[in-house]
Amino acid sequence: MLSIDPSLNTERENYKLLIGSIIPRPIAFVTSVSNNGTINGAPFSYFNIVSANPPMISLSIQRSGGKQKDTARNIIHAKEFVVHIVDEQNVEKVNQTAANLPPNQSEIKLADLTLVDSEKIKVPGVSESKVRMECALEYSIELGENDSIGCDLIIGKIVQFHIDEEIYEDGRINPAGLAAVSRLAGINYAKIGEVFSMERPK
Repeated sequence: MLSIDPSLNTERENYKLLIGSIIPRPIAFVTSVSNNGTINGAPFSYFNIVSANPPMISLSIQRSGGKQKDTARNIIHAKEFVVHIVDEQNVEKVNQTAANLPPNQSEIKLADLTLVDSEKIKVPGVSESKVRMECALEYSIELGENDSIGCDLIIGKIVQFHIDEEIYEDGRINPAGLAAVSRLAGINYAKIGEVFSMERPK
């Protein structure tokens, strides 16, 4: 087995090891609003649950050359954002929003997504998602080494869930109906494959 010291690697080398090992990763499609009112939309696979009480999620938004991305800047300023679960039906449109656009140009329009008003926050979501979560910013943390900021860690508190009735059954979400898509390495993605069950020890 190889033994690798990450401190001797470049950032890119560590990135490849991480995205190739930690799979599959759920994908968050995030909408946010800029200072001038532009609706920004972008996908992130450094995304997960933080807590159920209160309900919280995390986004790690990587910087490029130390430069903060539009989504992180918007969230930190407006203190609100919407997270959507990427699925088989919307993944192609979401992929279009990964294009590098200037801050005053909306990825939502580029991908022909449909905006829908939120109930408890000002940032709108998109109707093409079967699950969306209105979030309020709880914490933002700059992470990096040697005085170089590498990412913005965003922790958001969910203030409203929106779930397609067709995938909601007795308080649970049907995974087959959701058909969530996950991120692998490179240009590869994965669908929900074979599902198996296993009892937890008492």
